[in-house]
Amino acid sequence: MPSRSGARVLMEVLKAEGVEVIFGIPGGSVIPIFDVLYDVEGLNFILMRHEQGAGHAADGYARATGKVGVCLATSGPGATNLTTALATANFDSVPMVAITGQVKTHLIGNDAFQEADITGITRPVTKHGYLVRNVDELGETLRAAFYVARTGRPGPVVVDIPVDVAVAETSVPVPDHVELPGYRPTIKGNRRQIKRAAEAINAAARPLLYVGGGVIISGACEELRRLAHQANIPVTTTLMGLGAFPEDDPLSLKMLGMHGTAYANYAVQEADLLIAVGARFDDRITGDLKKFAPAADIIHIDIDPSSIAKNIKVDIPVVGDAKDILLGLLELTEFRDRSEWLARIAEWKKKYPLAYKQGGGLKPQYVVEEICRASGGKAVVCTEVGQNQMWAAQYYTHRYPRHFVSSGGLGTMGFGFPAAIGAQVGRPDALVVDIAGDGSIQMNIQELAPAVHNKIPVKICILNNGYLGMVRQWQELFYKKRYSGTTLEGNPDFVRLAEAYGARGLRVTDSAGVRPALEEAFADRSVWVLDFAIDAEENVFPMVPAGEAIDRMIGGMA
Repeated sequence: MPSRSGARVLMEVLKAEGVEVIFGIPGGSVIPIFDVLYDVEGLNFILMRHEQGAGHAADGYARATGKVGVCLATSGPGATNLTTALATANFDSVPMVAITGQVKTHLIGNDAFQEADITGITRPVTKHGYLVRNVDELGETLRAAFYVARTGRPGPVVVDIPVDVAVAETSVPVPDHVELPGYRPTIKGNRRQIKRAAEAINAAARPLLYVGGGVIISGACEELRRLAHQANIPVTTTLMGLGAFPEDDPLSLKMLGMHGTAYANYAVQEADLLIAVGARFDDRITGDLKKFAPAADIIHIDIDPSSIAKNIKVDIPVVGDAKDILLGLLELTEFRDRSEWLARIAEWKKKYPLAYKQGGGLKPQYVVEEICRASGGKAVVCTEVGQNQMWAAQYYTHRYPRHFVSSGGLGTMGFGFPAAIGAQVGRPDALVVDIAGDGSIQMNIQELAPAVHNKIPVKICILNNGYLGMVRQWQELFYKKRYSGTTLEGNPDFVRLAEAYGARGLRVTDSAGVRPALEEAFADRSVWVLDFAIDAEENVFPMVPAGEAIDRMIGGMA
């Protein structure tokens, strides 16, 4: 093997791993990497305008494609600016590799210019991190990083490369594969536990499938659909699980939890068997843990053993990949007549549908419904965080996996737009729509520059109410309408701002203008910013107050 620099080894690994695109920003300690990147063909680099945007773009690319997303930043502030994006990906099990520059090895620990212990800083919010001090170890370390990122419960991995390692020469070949003796994710579910689960399913009168993002990650959506119909079991999903089961299926209960449907929450509370697949019983789903699913035995299927029984006592744990375990259950479960249970759910659906009051100003729920209709329900929908996220979850009919891209566990404002850029790059033929709020869109709105420059035709739909809406809603309901720090006075003219970046912009103030604006934007391969002036104090309902049982909902009820 001829001698080549660490930077060239990096490019070898990226090509070997099938990396198509890198999102990032250069800086002093990564100049040698960018110098080599200049000559590499078939590897697209997109210059973002903030490292957080680069991280979210890599995240959105990964969620929309199932591939490992890659971002690149310099040492010090460049690397630390990735932290929020890494934490976002870690919470939601997104495979990412973040390559960061570092000061020269002999300066590490001496407070050198733009030095930061990025592997130490990000240790709590990544799956793993590597600091490479020897160029001979770089190829193997990079291959290990990609392997760790995409296997088991996926997550972000940091590879920190000192500048002298990037320029140093090595003749050590890049390995074809890596062996990590201490890292052995469990893929195959225990057959005895699968049999126990199947017996419980066959015996249950009121079973319910509670499905999280793990089903999408494992590519098990078809197996889930088959199991639901074979065993005649209704299905509810988490925010991360949207699209795992088609919401136009009669067995769908849509989303559960704090802003889930009333009928999903009632079904959880009356089920006699709850089958959790690729979900982790987080607090936005369970509400009061002591009152969650009180009548149900619980089956918990997850690839991460640390997630099982972490929050809820589990009767039948099954560790392994969702696809493998669902295939096992398909062999053992049988159709049961659950007409009484399904009739009860149908009654709830009729009595407590998702609904909003007509009249007044432009309703955000209507805008989301029209986005769904205008796109044929086939758009890749990205969201920011807040009311816009919940309306997108509730009123868009989610039918396909990897078509809903949103920050779940960390709840990161500013995520949606750069994530939409990444999703569009990964799926260039798809219609990609970012449903945003006027507060969160401004956290990474500078990424309009690379979107326009690189002709990445995302559509930004701003639900503009002049507030930090979700916080304002809590202030209205629980703090006597004391709107402290939530009024967004001084907002820009988003249409003129879009035009300043070279995008197209349009403001919509009434219901009649919604569909024509969407159709014009969706038919055009330009970047669009649609500013919808919505009813300023519209709320997201139903809503479970913090700490309450999930059947103790307020608002949106008949």
